[in-house]
Amino acid sequence: MSQFLKSFVKDESGATAIEYGLIAAGISVVIITAVGLIGDRLEAAFDSIAAALA
Repeated sequence: MSQFLKSFVKDESGATAIEYGLIAAGISVVIITAVGLIGDRLEAAFDSIAAALA
């Protein structure tokens, strides 16, 4: 049983997968925020262009 616990503590494969998942989640939050901010500005620009053409 002691050997099993030692090998379980040393095994880092699950921790690596969790770390990659957290990194991917963080990157996706940044991308979603950036697209949201750029989308609002882009919509305002197109609205002003449409108003100038009308």
